[in-house]
Order: sequence, then C-alpha cells, then structure tokens
Amino acid sequence: MMPSTGEMLIILALFVLFFGIDKLPKIARSLGMAKGEFQQGLTDSSVKSAEADLERGGRTEAAAITEVAESAGVEVEGKSVAEVEAELEEE
Repeated sequence: MMPSTGEMLIILALFVLFFGIDKLPKIARSLGMAKGEFQQGLTDSSVKSAEADLERGGRTEAAAITEVAESAGVEVEGKSVAEVEAELEEE
C-alpha cells in the first residue's frame, strides 16, 4: 500500500530535518542508481534463465536429465538427479 500525499510530505519533512536540504539530491541520485542496478540485475538474470529454459525445451533440469538417462538406458527410478548425472558421466 502506497502512502498518501500527506504521509509523503511528512516523510519528506522529517528527511530534510534529519539530513538537511543539501543532502537531498545526493541521496536521491544514489537511490536512483541503486534502483537502476537492481532492475538491470533482474533483467540479466531473467534473460539467462529464459535461455536455459529454452535450451531444455521448456522442461525442468531434472526432467531433461531424466529423459537423457532413459534414452541412454540408465535406470532412474528411486535415484536423485545427482546420482543419475553421475551414472551418465560414467558411461
């Protein structure tokens, strides 16, 4: 829930009271840069995860490994993904 206009004015007045008017532009600039870096990080991570998902054909990593193991003749029933990967590497 966003604060109302009156609440925002009170917060701004307290900010000016505690930090002074000369610090306001510096802190606003820092907050803007931090938000920009955060958004860039979100964009980068979502692109990487989307590319990885497309490479697996939309399946989870476990489903992709299970399919490869079954096609290679490796028994996957009752084994963890790590155990199946280890068996695939042995072959």
